[in-house]
Amino acid sequence: MFDLAASRRIKLIGFDVDGVLTDNALFLGMHDGQRVELKRFDVQDGVGFALLRESGIETAWVSGRVSEATTLRGNELQIPEVIQVPAQAKVPAIEALLERRGITWEEMAFVGDDLADLPVFEKVGLPIAVANARDEVKRAARHVTAAAGGHGAAREVIERLLRSRGTYEAIMTAYLSRDVVTP
Repeated sequence: MFDLAASRRIKLIGFDVDGVLTDNALFLGMHDGQRVELKRFDVQDGVGFALLRESGIETAWVSGRVSEATTLRGNELQIPEVIQVPAQAKVPAIEALLERRGITWEEMAFVGDDLADLPVFEKVGLPIAVANARDEVKRAARHVTAAAGGHGAAREVIERLLRSRGTYEAIMTAYLSRDVVTP
């Protein structure tokens, strides 16, 4: 569980993509003369994002790499903010997002795994590392997941956040009562 005060303060949770929502693998190839890139996303994480949507907590994916696969999965899961910028531009991109949404850094959690996430960790109220994160990132985090990125880490973070806030059961019940299919 997360600290109750920290979890209640969170209005937006950001997720890095490669290594957090995926297992860090990229499959590159050509098809009909076009470059094709595939990534593996965890379906149970997708249900987690539907639960998060029920909670009213805002969601953003912030990747240091542009990828059509990321865009496709973000659209499929109705992620309102899918930001794909060079790694060194994550902080300014998030700063602009926070300003647009009227949210402070302290009201944001961020889940990361690699060096490009460290500048974000220094600013957010709740920095979270996935189990497969680099050691430097784990040391900078307030919490490290048991699950690896691409293998349920996002779902774990979402459920822990909602349980810490005491809202998981109600949100799960609301989710189950809807006629919703989550990809």
